[in-house]
Amino acid sequence: MTLESLGLLTVLLLVAAAFLAGWVDAVVGGGGLVQLPVLLLVPGMDPVQALGTNKLAAAMGTATSAATYYRRVRPSLRTALPTAAVAAAGAAGGALCAAAVPDGVLTPVILVALVLVAAYTLLRPSLGERTALRFSGSRHAVVAAAVGAVIGFYDGIAGPGTGAFLVFTLVGLLGYAFLQASATAKIVNLATNVGALVVFTRHGSVLWALGLVMGVANLAGGYLGARTAVAAGSRFVRTVFLVVVAVLIARLGWQVLRG
Repeated sequence: MTLESLGLLTVLLLVAAAFLAGWVDAVVGGGGLVQLPVLLLVPGMDPVQALGTNKLAAAMGTATSAATYYRRVRPSLRTALPTAAVAAAGAAGGALCAAAVPDGVLTPVILVALVLVAAYTLLRPSLGERTALRFSGSRHAVVAAAVGAVIGFYDGIAGPGTGAFLVFTLVGLLGYAFLQASATAKIVNLATNVGALVVFTRHGSVLWALGLVMGVANLAGGYLGARTAVAAGSRFVRTVFLVVVAVLIARLGWQVLRG
């Protein structure tokens, strides 16, 4: 499948979706909610090719937003880098298992988890306003690594809401403010995207020309989203987080009802 065979209008729609996905992903995660469904609608595209191409574009966007966050927020690399390394391995393992999971099996579980996440966040208005870490030393590192392994595996095997789950866990379990959590999540999410991309590339499941074009748009959206989040602060990130989670719940709920 080439760019010429897709047609100009389809490519422009995919580029627009990639830009919006990059912005959403940079602020709070969940860009796959926009980008992947659009890829899956392309006639003749295999679902695994959509997943692989999505990972290429997303990796370019998260690399940019991670760099922007690091320059402006300075998240702790002592937490982010080990968590990212474990998450990358988890994502690679998840990608290897992706083909073996029947369609729709994970959707109800993800839906319930997202409803719980939204309820917990709404019921605690002060959640994530400021950083107050709940663990220290090696205990903090172990918990962060466990988070990376679980969410990394999920990102490789399924993906929807990975960034939102990661931000929520960093806020609710580890005690980061929303802005710090988003900055750390971008570094971890970059690693999961790259880990899964390596596996998809080895299986020939990446449409490189399309992925690179979408990646440039995702990169631009990611840069703008990271700057917006840094300027607006944790309260803004929390609001966008709740909107993204609500949209994810609506989308997955519709899938479950449709059967």
